[in-house]
Amino acid sequence: MPRKKELSFEEALGRLNEIVDQMEQGDLPLKDLIANYSEGMKLAGTCSQALSRAEQAMDLLVQEKDGEAVTEKLIIEEEGK
Repeated sequence: MPRKKELSFEEALGRLNEIVDQMEQGDLPLKDLIANYSEGMKLAGTCSQALSRAEQAMDLLVQEKDGEAVTEKLIIEEEGK
């Protein structure tokens, strides 16, 4: 059996938005509501993992005094600190 293709961040976020829109309309049967909630939680996890990987991969290019470029890890401060 072929392996399922992992959704990109943009695809997962788009589908998550569709699910939220459907759920906000309030006219889904309970069975569909539960299925959408379950799918939405999985998609939210996919988006969160993608954002974490992107944050870890980011490097900040810094130019030193002698003009040489070096990379440093980008540190993103949490809001509210």
